[in-house]
Amino acid sequence: MNEYIDIFTKTGKPTGKTAPKSEIHTKGYYHNTAHIWFYTKKGEILLAQRAASKTIYPLLWDVSVAGHIDAGETIKQGAIREVKEEIGLTISETDLEKIGVFECFQSYPNGITDNEFHHTFITELQVDFSSLIFQIEEVEALKLVSISEFKDLLKNSETNNHFVASNYNYYMKVIDAIRYKRH
Repeated sequence: MNEYIDIFTKTGKPTGKTAPKSEIHTKGYYHNTAHIWFYTKKGEILLAQRAASKTIYPLLWDVSVAGHIDAGETIKQGAIREVKEEIGLTISETDLEKIGVFECFQSYPNGITDNEFHHTFITELQVDFSSLIFQIEEVEALKLVSISEFKDLLKNSETNNHFVASNYNYYMKVIDAIRYKRH
């Protein structure tokens, strides 16, 4: 089953057109994704390890939940769907606190061109970590790390093969938003 995705302009305006997800990435169409970062009251951040089968950055650690917004879906509807699919958790629109839209325009040696607008949310993880059920096609593993652990891993992201190194500034904005929310 090929998902259909809405196509946007480089400035984020809807074009009224859709395309299969495979075409979105081969032709470099601009499109929306949702990123949902979960944090705990104790200040831990939920990280997901990308599945080994992923074509981009397999086995690296990244955002708690992320996914494409399907054609006709709102950003929040897509975020809620992705959370349910990837970690088995049901959340509502009021759980999502938007911290920004981040442009991620990158091309990869395998022919994929990712021109994404990451609509990014933070939300408190209100269930026990052990109750999360991850989707094996998307997620290899999950873990909670403290903000200081996250920052230490980020400092060496160019060499430690832990995070997607090119996302350093984005990760720092997420950490700042979570730190601010908790205080």
